[in-house]
Amino acid sequence: MYEPFYGFKLKPFALLPQEEFMFLSRQHKTALSLLTYSLYNRAMFCVLCGDIGTGKTTLLRYLLSRHEAHISVGMITSTTGTFTELLQWILTEFGLDYRGLDKIGMQQALVAYLRRLEVLNRRAVLVIDEAQALAPEVLEELRLFSNINAGRAVLLQTVMVGQLGLRDTLRRPDLRQLAQRVAVDYFLTPLDQEQTEAYIRHRLALAGPSREDLFTREACDAVYTASGGIPRVINLLCDTALAYGFADQKPTIDATTVVEVLADRSQNAELTASPVKAP
Repeated sequence: MYEPFYGFKLKPFALLPQEEFMFLSRQHKTALSLLTYSLYNRAMFCVLCGDIGTGKTTLLRYLLSRHEAHISVGMITSTTGTFTELLQWILTEFGLDYRGLDKIGMQQALVAYLRRLEVLNRRAVLVIDEAQALAPEVLEELRLFSNINAGRAVLLQTVMVGQLGLRDTLRRPDLRQLAQRVAVDYFLTPLDQEQTEAYIRHRLALAGPSREDLFTREACDAVYTASGGIPRVINLLCDTALAYGFADQKPTIDATTVVEVLADRSQNAELTASPVKAP
């Protein structure tokens, strides 16, 4: 709707993960470096945690979009249920048929696949998004299955991405052995005020050349105060502000526009920030 008016080739603030818009803040660079290091050094388990909307999935997709051809990636986003159901998802992601197989048969099929990859000088990486939904007993079975790696090169690497509850679960005494196998455990924090402004300008510039100054500094500060530096909420506010700006035919988005957006969305449970006053 507002894209032609503001000269955008792409929508700059979509709510779905867009790895092509990846903004590497200091903390995102650190997480990317650790995950890249662990990926190419065959770490058995890696964990990336963060609050809702901090950009975990976007970062993960950005990393995986650049992985080498000899790495076979299976990515799972539906993680509730039993370990048997998890195995079904894993086999499906790696292009294997689980129909007619029981739990042991599925594990054998997966091991056979992983060993075929090893013979071909390839390897597999399993990515579990929203891993905080995994029950402790499922995590323990995943740990037991990882024993296939004992005494040889790691056949299956597992990257678990989740919200804060994942860290709490991994600290349970009965999951101590799994926690000891985690090579990377990184917590992704929200953006600070300076990073938020840089994030907004980064996305504007990618969506429309020479449009990075469309939001005033005061507007960026208002977005930061309201969002707490959470990228998903930043996107929501900026997208709505652009719609408001288009409706008013505003050439720039100022703090008054952002405050108007906040006032109209004051009942939205996602936006629990302090009130922002226009300068």
